[in-house]
Amino acid sequence: MRLSFLFVLATVMIDAMGIGLVLPIMPQLIVEVQGGTLASAAIWGGILSTAFAAMQFLFGPVLGNLSDAYGRRTVLLVSLFVMALDYVVMAVAGSIWLLLAGRLVGGITAATHSTAAAFMADVSKPHEKAANFGLLGAAFGLGFVLGPLMGGLLAEFGTRAPFWAAAGLSALGFLLGLLVMPETVTDKTRRPFHWRRANPAGALRAISALPGIRPLLWVYFLYSVSIYVYPAIWSYFTIERFGWSPQMVGLSLAVYGIGMAAVQGGLIRPATRYLGERVTIIWGMGFEIVSFVLLAFLTNGFIALMLIPITALGAVVTPALQAMMSRTTPDSQQGELQGVLTALHALSMIISPLVMTAVFARFAEPGASLYLPGAPFLLALVLMCVGLVLFLRPKPAVA
Repeated sequence: MRLSFLFVLATVMIDAMGIGLVLPIMPQLIVEVQGGTLASAAIWGGILSTAFAAMQFLFGPVLGNLSDAYGRRTVLLVSLFVMALDYVVMAVAGSIWLLLAGRLVGGITAATHSTAAAFMADVSKPHEKAANFGLLGAAFGLGFVLGPLMGGLLAEFGTRAPFWAAAGLSALGFLLGLLVMPETVTDKTRRPFHWRRANPAGALRAISALPGIRPLLWVYFLYSVSIYVYPAIWSYFTIERFGWSPQMVGLSLAVYGIGMAAVQGGLIRPATRYLGERVTIIWGMGFEIVSFVLLAFLTNGFIALMLIPITALGAVVTPALQAMMSRTTPDSQQGELQGVLTALHALSMIISPLVMTAVFARFAEPGASLYLPGAPFLLALVLMCVGLVLFLRPKPAVA
């Protein structure tokens, strides 16, 4: 079981690395296949990112439900195989439309986080779930750090090299899974697949009907939207407010990724053991609230950099929330639950960048009536506070 455990963590890391590997070369690649300026490439880059997130939103519940019906092993292996082929197609793509098709397929295959989380729920005892969900978050964070670093190095060999590397990683993951991945869905826990529950709305209705789940889903969504303020505006904010170079921005993001991986991979276990999931969530959201207040008005870049470890402490919230919801969900619906959470996270990735960048532009543009580049952090603060109030009142039934 230990090898299969490592395989699932590696799969999540490969998903994150595959996303990050291609980020450094996307602007040049879009100009290469489409022509035009860097500004027009940025527009297409936004379209490609939104398409990827939209597919995760739509297909997270589908893959989660499929894994409840046909097993975690089948879904993970098929997704890795298709992912490898998809990166090969993108490596040879000669048009923007083929790149778009590749990102659409990539968003579907990367929606396997729900299946990986369902596997963790299958093999974890109730008191282990928060820590094991944290390991998934740590694996994703590590992949998100390693991916851009490797992508930047591989870019020296051309704009297609990162795609070939991502295809190779996916293929290796597929071969490893063939050898070590067992099936954890049994006839006792298997649940028939129904399309009416495999779409985000149907799956959300089914999961929301479980006792105590609905308010936790709202907390999870509000937390995800607010926390996505960091990747949405961090590079723009730090350049505008502190005059950071791209290298400094990249370093700060790497520090955050490492901090998040350390928190979810190490701190979450003792935190939930000694504080319990409920208190851990409250403290995690509290750390984020403090960080948002400080960043909104901060003018010193060094202090902002030193604040990153405190900000990363808030990463305990996601695995602790997942554990609370998983413990109150029947074994036959673990995949469905994780599919809903994947869809909500993907929806936040669609909404938050659009809203947060618009707020940043409004308060950072030349001649703004109120110059406040940190305004998006105040919006994130409001959303986080609403989520905290909702979490505290009414008290979740699973606490």
